[in-house]
Amino acid sequence: MGKGNGSDEVLVVCSDRNMGTGIAMWDMETGDRIMHIPTCASPRHGLLCLRDQFLVASQVNKHGSVGGGAIFTWSLNKPQQPLRSYPLEAIGPLGCTKDGLFLAGGSPSGNVYLWEVAGGRLLKTWRAHSRCLKCLIFSNDDSLLISGSEDGVVCVWSMVSLLDTEDFGSSCSLLHYSSEHTSSVTGLLTTSGIANSTFISSSLDATCKAWDVCSGRLIQTQDYPLGITAIVTDPAEQLLFAGSMDGRIFVSVLDIGLPEDPFAVAGDEPLVLKGHNGSIMALTFSSGGLISASEDCTVCLWDVVGQVIIRRFNHQKGAVTNLVVIPRSLLHSASNHRRVSNQFRVSVLSKCPQPANSSNGILTLLHTCSSPKDHQASVDLRRTNSLDQQILEMEVSFSPV
Repeated sequence: MGKGNGSDEVLVVCSDRNMGTGIAMWDMETGDRIMHIPTCASPRHGLLCLRDQFLVASQVNKHGSVGGGAIFTWSLNKPQQPLRSYPLEAIGPLGCTKDGLFLAGGSPSGNVYLWEVAGGRLLKTWRAHSRCLKCLIFSNDDSLLISGSEDGVVCVWSMVSLLDTEDFGSSCSLLHYSSEHTSSVTGLLTTSGIANSTFISSSLDATCKAWDVCSGRLIQTQDYPLGITAIVTDPAEQLLFAGSMDGRIFVSVLDIGLPEDPFAVAGDEPLVLKGHNGSIMALTFSSGGLISASEDCTVCLWDVVGQVIIRRFNHQKGAVTNLVVIPRSLLHSASNHRRVSNQFRVSVLSKCPQPANSSNGILTLLHTCSSPKDHQASVDLRRTNSLDQQILEMEVSFSPV
């Protein structure tokens, strides 16, 4: 881990400070800045790579929209002028399905918007939370949408129900609801392999929680000395990296699925990576190792085994709110044949739903529903209960590659 050279990868970063900062791209091996895309300021969890062909970013300003919403899309093989979409309201976190067919956006009001990417159709919007949306991710098989909000609520939504043309409410789309976190949700991630039915949430309440997707049951809770602001697992999903408010990154063994032993004695102290002077804003992995971004306006590439920083990128234009690592080959223009045969088309995202009797015959799924809390009396929310025993062990054993 952390021994690769990253020569074929590009680090893509952006800030939320001002639109003039734009998107910066660095060569992971040399540290050279290789490209700058102007006019972008994206909130946390507001930047993603779609189908390895596009960068999509929500914008924090009110440029071009009465409601303050803006989502820009750039083609990676021709990153000049973006495709600009203006939703009804400001959009913060974004999430997309693995196949790139659907895009979800969360708003400060608690509404979630669901678009079909190729045609840009707004398929559905609903009141998913009573407070500001902070995170949105899809499950590994794209069958579920998971959302987290400012008040600590985590919801799991069924995509089958959300896309059902005969379902005009969000009640039956909501599979699970939990308010176990006592402060804002800061990160969501899914796991695969032996723990393929789980997801993990982090919060400013100084915990990370592991959940069973199928039942909504809380499996494990990991406590930290201060609020957690970003999480990621290593590619093998053996370690959980939790960035904190003071810049430290805690590393613990990801033992989801192991039997609980209430009499287990904690082993070694967790590994702590120290190299930032401000809150950790984002974490991701490249072939070269762990990458962290901080409010101190730096991005670090780590050799986790050696607990040292391999390379430090200085982003003088503001704190980095989003990190994406892409293959360098994506920035090269493909042949005309490949562009014609494989290029995935994107469209301007609709601001309003199309009527059911529109000329193209598409039935629009639009219905604004109340928040999950308003449905508690009529919907089986399967609310989870905290486990008293902390069973995510804080011990790490590294062996040099």
